[in-house]
Amino acid sequence: MKEHYDFSRGKRGPIVAPAANKTRITIRLDADIVSWFKEEVHRAGGGNYQSLINDALRRHVHEAREPLEETLRRVLREELRGARPSPATEVAEPPSRYDTSPDDS
Repeated sequence: MKEHYDFSRGKRGPIVAPAANKTRITIRLDADIVSWFKEEVHRAGGGNYQSLINDALRRHVHEAREPLEETLRRVLREELRGARPSPATEVAEPPSRYDTSPDDS
């Protein structure tokens, strides 16, 4: 380690310039919300929780702008994809009129 460092040509500010499409803000969020995003990033094996928050906000904005009909179609597709018929709703085949099996009556 040197005894003296020369900072006469040093520049203030970040070493890496921020992306042009990003705006720096200060925002206060509930601690449990921030913790959840940080845990999600940790569970995913790394990343940036701020980017995850940005993605969540972007999805919300996109869905808020989505017309009602498109929202309903999307929700129905999602619900139907996961739906499975229950045994009570299964329809039994009607007996054939040519059924030759003996009657139990």
